[in-house]
Amino acid sequence: MTPPLIDAHHHLWDLAVRDQDWIIGDELAPLRRDFTHADLEAETRAAGVTATVLVQTVTVPEETPEFLALAHGSDLVAGVVGWTDLTAPGVGDTLAALRELPGGDRLTGIRHQVQGEPDPEWLLRPDVLRGLAAVAAAGLVYDLVVQPHQLPAAYKAAVLLPELTFVLDHLGKPPVVSGELRPWADAVRPLAALPNTACKLSGMVTEAAWDSWTAAALRPYADTVIDAFGPDRVMFGSDWPVCLLAASYAEVLDTARTLTADLTPAERDEVFSGTAARVYKLTKLGD
Repeated sequence: MTPPLIDAHHHLWDLAVRDQDWIIGDELAPLRRDFTHADLEAETRAAGVTATVLVQTVTVPEETPEFLALAHGSDLVAGVVGWTDLTAPGVGDTLAALRELPGGDRLTGIRHQVQGEPDPEWLLRPDVLRGLAAVAAAGLVYDLVVQPHQLPAAYKAAVLLPELTFVLDHLGKPPVVSGELRPWADAVRPLAALPNTACKLSGMVTEAAWDSWTAAALRPYADTVIDAFGPDRVMFGSDWPVCLLAASYAEVLDTARTLTADLTPAERDEVFSGTAARVYKLTKLGD
């Protein structure tokens, strides 16, 4: 039986419901429109993707219930990585309430835009660590969207919270444009050495030069995380529609296949299916 093809990282938004205030300037203008579930279905159907994980985009509490409701009515969205205020004293109660909503069974993880926090050790604040412990207690995972200089704090947080699985989004945003591996790789490897971590093979094309990237330019970064985490802790994510700044959905998937072509068939199945299903505890995996 062929395993399901899972896209472990994408977004959706409706600008009539909520502005995406991060979409500013001419460079990001292609993203300033609605990207709906119907749009996602068209892309995934053409690519053969049968299940996805929908990931938060803005730090407002209303978005996560909306995403859960959308997933509740979807045969495609198998999991939701939402947002809640980790620093709030009642974060555990908030997570429990989210699980009771329609689609609450699809809540698989929590994410915060750590990349925008000025404090490089934001993840190590006592109130944040308390919130992360509540995420673990709820049986959820935590998605890390961080810049390379924030990776050491992510490592320390993962050491302090071995009961919580940390999923590194977009490889930790390596400096693909410059072609440099260090110090990014030196910070990724200790994190990958911890058993409670995983990594998304996602977001690479938008860390590269948008109009001239090649699979060859991405390969050193993909090879680094596949070697460090192992295929059973790496999962494919399209980062659609953000990826459209540099590549189509099909191009991102084809590139990921190119970058994993040297793996065994079983290892590729992990990257494109098994890791996401296991880490996010996905059960509704489409046809």
